Amino acid sequence: MIVAHTPDADDAFMFYAMVSRKIKMDFEVEHLIEDIETLNKMAFDAQLDVTALSLHAYAYLHERYRILSAGASVGDGYGPIVVARSDVSLEESEGLERLKGCKIAIPGKYTTANLLLKLAIDDYHPVEMRFDTIINAVKRRDVDAGLLIHEGQLTYAEHGLPKVLDLWEWWYEQTSLPLPLGVNVIRRDLPEEVQRAFLVALKESIAYAIENPDEAVDYAMKFARGMDKEMTKKFATMYVNEYTYEMPESVVEAIERMFEMAVEKGVLKRPKLDILFV
Repeated sequence: MIVAHTPDADDAFMFYAMVSRKIKMDFEVEHLIEDIETLNKMAFDAQLDVTALSLHAYAYLHERYRILSAGASVGDGYGPIVVARSDVSLEESEGLERLKGCKIAIPGKYTTANLLLKLAIDDYHPVEMRFDTIINAVKRRDVDAGLLIHEGQLTYAEHGLPKVLDLWEWWYEQTSLPLPLGVNVIRRDLPEEVQRAFLVALKESIAYAIENPDEAVDYAMKFARGMDKEMTKKFATMYVNEYTYEMPESVVEAIERMFEMAVEKGVLKRPKLDILFV
């Protein structure tokens, strides 16, 4: 079974027990590690049995994959942000209006961060690039602003970049719900018993990390991209939490609401929402 996830501290934290065989599994796993937009694009060819996937990408892939009720990345009080140089003159208008017409670096067409930006702002010019190159692109003035995901949400201030839009705050004002960003999905054509067995193993891996955080963080440090252990632990536990172990009704409602908003705005066609629970 090919299981793909990102080279990010939160995914490493989540999959530590599975990778290290700390849990019992009755199947063999080949782990593939790529950035989220690469995985999004690979999933269009159904190359992966299980993969981390942006919720945005799932909207195009719902006929090939179903969502696992464990493994979701959900923001609660935090999420993607837009930053700009302090000396860049954005429009003087208030709030979202000042980003209209701006050239904004995005971490991938199919990322949920980009979907949120589309829902929040009617008119901007996206420039796709790898998530870990965006901060420097903003600092070099290649773009007017940058949409940050992963650890950039914690480290942007170290680069002297002020936050100009917090998409968690925008989302919560609209919905009063947690913010679903990423999910783990499994191929529909795999036997049902295989799907369920993998989901059980994933939940056990997540539970092990939550119960043994220091051990899991030591492994996640391999994917820390310059963060110290304290910052790595903070980032990993931001996105591996009670929502990750078992998707509650509030997250299901939030997923449905995000897709409804996208359909209403003409951004997406309504996908079939199919979530596997055990």
